[in-house]
Amino acid sequence: MSFKKITGMALGAFCVTMAASAQAEEVNLYSSRQPFLINPLLEAFTEETGVKVNMVYIKKGMLERIKAEGENSPADLILTSDIGKLDNHVQAGLLKATSSDVLKEKIPSQYRHPDGLWYGLTTRARIIYAHNKRVKPEEVQTYEDLAKPHMEGRVCTRSGKHEYNVSLLASIVAAKGEEYALEWAKGLKKNLARKPQGNDRAQVKAVYQGECDVSLGNTYYMGKMVTNEKNPEQKDWAASVFLVFPNQADRGTHVNISGGGVLKGAMNEANAIKLLEFLTGPKAQALYAEGNFEYPIDENAKLHPVVASWGKFKADEMDLTKIAEYRKIATRIMDKVRYNN
Repeated sequence: MSFKKITGMALGAFCVTMAASAQAEEVNLYSSRQPFLINPLLEAFTEETGVKVNMVYIKKGMLERIKAEGENSPADLILTSDIGKLDNHVQAGLLKATSSDVLKEKIPSQYRHPDGLWYGLTTRARIIYAHNKRVKPEEVQTYEDLAKPHMEGRVCTRSGKHEYNVSLLASIVAAKGEEYALEWAKGLKKNLARKPQGNDRAQVKAVYQGECDVSLGNTYYMGKMVTNEKNPEQKDWAASVFLVFPNQADRGTHVNISGGGVLKGAMNEANAIKLLEFLTGPKAQALYAEGNFEYPIDENAKLHPVVASWGKFKADEMDLTKIAEYRKIATRIMDKVRYNN
């Protein structure tokens, strides 16, 4: 069962169905990841294991919904993106410590919670998109370069409060301390070509249109743009930039995850773990790579050809639990420098 929205009576009926399914070979999933990506994975899981997945797609407000449902929540498992969203569920006390030798073997330690509260399933790097002609490669080799005087009026970003940018800033706090991170945020804001707005792809569009010379974005957006037949103008945006994997000479490029965690009160815990294990397997990792240009969590899994064309890079190996700890400081810094104003 899968659908985008459940409201009113439909929600009640769904919850009854999910509760009744607790004794069956099923698992109840709340996912903020889009159905076009997740459904093929779930269908492959059911085909391989015989376990049915009842999925609810929740674009926004998953945390609030689970908290409101309390002990009556029918959900066993969540899937979402960014360590920030996963950590919000941890801080709310909603996730359960679990253990799986399969997950420990497949997932590097920096991409899973030490107590098994969450597990990374794919990775994505937060990189710099730089204009092919207006930017010399030596101008932007690090995140730190974005905050230097030579980049004044040349940078575009989405909101500083968006979880992708908060996590990036938290990684800088982790690497260089709060005081340095504050000065970096001040410098980055000073270098903005316009008020933060739009998503990651909108920043590349702004580079293409000449509003700025560089932007920050996740890697998979490049794959989405260069292959976009529905909106072919995005191919032009992508063709106008080159990719910079920052900080290759020191700590490496900031990498985040999509991931999942088992909820406290899960009535189908074993099947929830079974689904997480399946999602780290070769079939699911290939579907992730094919559907969304993400990096497999399993280093032995095959990359999408487009992703492989970007070459290998050095990733920041900072433990994501440590980065999660610094997200509050990062958010406070963004407020302090009035980044979005």
